[in-house]
Amino acid sequence: PGSTHGYDIVSYDSLNPEIGTQQEYDDFVAMLKTHGLGQILDVVPNHMGVMGADNVWWLDVLENGPASAWNSFFDIDWEPLNPDHKDKLLLPLLEDHYGTVLNSGALNLNFDKVNGGFSLHYHEHRLPVDPATYPYIVGLHMERLEAALGENQEDYVDLQTLITALGRLPARIEKSPERIAERQRTKDIHKRHLAFLSETHVDISNHITDNLAEFNGRPGDESSFNLLHELIQLQGYRLNYWVAQDEINYRRFFDINDLAALRMENPEVFKATHRFVLDLVAQGKVEGLRIDHPDGLYDPKQYFHRLQQAIGGKLFALGERLPLYLVIEKILAYHERLPDSWPVHGDTGYRFANLVNNLFVDSAAERRMTSIYHDFTNVDTNFGTLAYEAKKLIMHMSLAGELNILTKQLAGIAVASRDTCGFTQNGLRDALVEVLACFPVYRSYIAHGQLSADDRKHIAWAVAAAKKRSLIADPGIFDFLQAVLTTDIAHGRRSSFRERVQGLAMKFQQVSAPVMAKGVEDTAFYRYHRLISLNDVGGDPCQFGISVAAFHAATRARASRWPHSLLATSTHDSKRSEDVRARLNILSEMPVTWKQILKRWDRLNRGRKHVIGDIEAPSRNDEYLLYQTLVGTWPLTVPDETGLADYRTRIEAYMIKAIREGKEYSSWINVNADYEDATRSFIQALLAPGENNLFLADFISFVQPISRRGLLNSLAQILIKLVAPGVPDIYQGCELWQFNLVDPDNRRQIDFVHRYKLLAEVKSLVVDAPPEQWPLRLQSMVSDMADGRIKLYTLWQSLSLRKRWPEVFRDGEYLPLTVCGEHAANVFAFARICGSRFIITLVPRLTTHLPEEQGTLPIGMKVWGDTVLKLTGELVDLEWNNVFTGETHKVHNKIELGRLLTHFPICLIVAEGV
Repeated sequence: PGSTHGYDIVSYDSLNPEIGTQQEYDDFVAMLKTHGLGQILDVVPNHMGVMGADNVWWLDVLENGPASAWNSFFDIDWEPLNPDHKDKLLLPLLEDHYGTVLNSGALNLNFDKVNGGFSLHYHEHRLPVDPATYPYIVGLHMERLEAALGENQEDYVDLQTLITALGRLPARIEKSPERIAERQRTKDIHKRHLAFLSETHVDISNHITDNLAEFNGRPGDESSFNLLHELIQLQGYRLNYWVAQDEINYRRFFDINDLAALRMENPEVFKATHRFVLDLVAQGKVEGLRIDHPDGLYDPKQYFHRLQQAIGGKLFALGERLPLYLVIEKILAYHERLPDSWPVHGDTGYRFANLVNNLFVDSAAERRMTSIYHDFTNVDTNFGTLAYEAKKLIMHMSLAGELNILTKQLAGIAVASRDTCGFTQNGLRDALVEVLACFPVYRSYIAHGQLSADDRKHIAWAVAAAKKRSLIADPGIFDFLQAVLTTDIAHGRRSSFRERVQGLAMKFQQVSAPVMAKGVEDTAFYRYHRLISLNDVGGDPCQFGISVAAFHAATRARASRWPHSLLATSTHDSKRSEDVRARLNILSEMPVTWKQILKRWDRLNRGRKHVIGDIEAPSRNDEYLLYQTLVGTWPLTVPDETGLADYRTRIEAYMIKAIREGKEYSSWINVNADYEDATRSFIQALLAPGENNLFLADFISFVQPISRRGLLNSLAQILIKLVAPGVPDIYQGCELWQFNLVDPDNRRQIDFVHRYKLLAEVKSLVVDAPPEQWPLRLQSMVSDMADGRIKLYTLWQSLSLRKRWPEVFRDGEYLPLTVCGEHAANVFAFARICGSRFIITLVPRLTTHLPEEQGTLPIGMKVWGDTVLKLTGELVDLEWNNVFTGETHKVHNKIELGRLLTHFPICLIVAEGV
């Protein structure tokens, strides 16, 4: 209830009633069909929301421990390293230490008169009490009840019998299926019986009420909470301070305590969690699925096959047409490939987003930009080292519980052989930490003894790197770990040993993914700021730009194997929106100017900083991040005082989040209020209104020309996305310019009414006008791009073309095109070809290097001079129509760019052959 996202799902069998009714959903689907639209549903299969009082599966686990009917649904280790905590679930949900919370009276024992159950309540949380421990509550002071009723009174005898029966329930640590079933059956009968007695006999009801009052104690009298403490110790869970995470024994979504992982490899779990979703697909209400975080799954390939089999009724071999459109949120390293054997249509576009962004980064400036960053911040650590250190920090701070479980399993394997039984738990833990910190990809995909060449290479690389970095005296421990992670050590061994090795290798994979995500994306990305447009999901800040040839090669590879992947430029997870990154990329084209402006800003703002202890606040590194953030997000029109105040609030919120994510001077767990306050004060001074703010005046004069060039980058990358092989994904609001930062900034309310009106306006410019009038009608849109109409127009015309020629975009060949002339390096062009239909996309890049008159776009012959687009093969001797301007070009084998880019800054032309 009240959730603003879909991650904390508590029930998989119905629609969220806070969004709408079943009828309203059916009406929505019908309207989609009317407009020829389909629906792709985002599915979160890894975890459920478990805090609060709404997840009945989790509540049953809390009540019954390993004997719960839903125990096998959640990924829980009931035998942690500490034997005193066997069969107990650590719940880190308290706002302070357990004793402090207990003595404050914040933990309250209650009785549900409807179902007869006792529960602990703590704020919004409900923690059911083990029915086998009800006698401790109800059986207290029975002599008082006996005095009131008499020992032979029927209801009193009935209650005594019930207390005895509850005390004889099969224990929650039962392993026998028969005894577990007996417990499940009889506990509910006994609870209903208790509810009946309470409802029908006021003395029994009062007896329970009086006992509850005694259990719940009196704040200020610590001894009054002894009874409640003793009862809590008897439960199948341990209550702890929320920061105490090193003994957590349930797998989570990354390091979020509120989200408990599901064992999706269990067929019963798959069935229970996907019955409703698959029914929507079967009814034709949903046409495809987007799978969130597949790297959290025990066996992703198996999961994808189950989805396809559930729809198609059979297993699908490589190359067969799949019945369900399926894309996965897989983050790939630059050297990594999506496994060919997975029955999916591709990923959700993070690889593309980073490739297309790098196309607009000037790689020639890498050394200069590195030097500028180091000189300003005094940070001389390379990103690889930062990422390694951040991953180790995350394992120590947030994922220690997961590491403990891996260590215990690895130790169990080691002790099984005389060759490895001498390895200590500390040594094994240290080796695991090193290999996880050095792992070059999110995870490997070993399953059922199958190991790809790529997986073997990644494991070998990580182990070799860990050996070099490690101080462990015996390197043989790494050889042992490599043999386990590849499962080579299990060859020829007993099935029980093979299962343990296989289980450890696959668990390791589920840990390496969150280590990478939290260590790199949510820590190192907030520590390394050379050019922050490169610090985005799936990106590598070490990759400073990409050549046109490399982009073509990557695109052709995608067209060959994954032609139906999503293509993203902004998503809900983006650290910065597509338009922010496009503008920041301009800095790579002007390192000399950037260095000069930084020196000036440093001089202007030095007196606005504070010293906290012996730390400058903000640090030079955080200051560098702030300047880039301002450059990337400054509004296209200078805001008034109200607008400036709103902007300042956004920047403050972002910088505090960035500082906490970086975990150097403050963090979410250990907030440094003094450092954060000094940073806020610095931001307020930089963005203060008034003529006396010399920095702001200087900043505005610097950023305005950069903003104009950034818009051109944005237009160019959006057109590439709309025409390149794949399915373009447009994040909400990005129909117009959106200079958003990471969530929650990128989830602010979108003004769709405004977009609707603008769309009608841009359509009216050309819909009823002859093509020869289009350039004149578009002139105001092109000359002043700030209102975003030009981006909306580009989207509308490009998507309209996709609708008219779907086969070209779905099946068309991707052909890199050659540009020659003085400014050939500043152009990117390709063609899509299907049958007799041809499409050419051409966009400028690195435009700061082009001759440009002040305040104008790089269009026309004067800018492009002798630069020409060369055409060969089927593309020669055709009549080309410009989708954006309506112009017609009869071309033999080449055409001047100045002609293509006369009236519009990007080009989309089409032709039909005979």
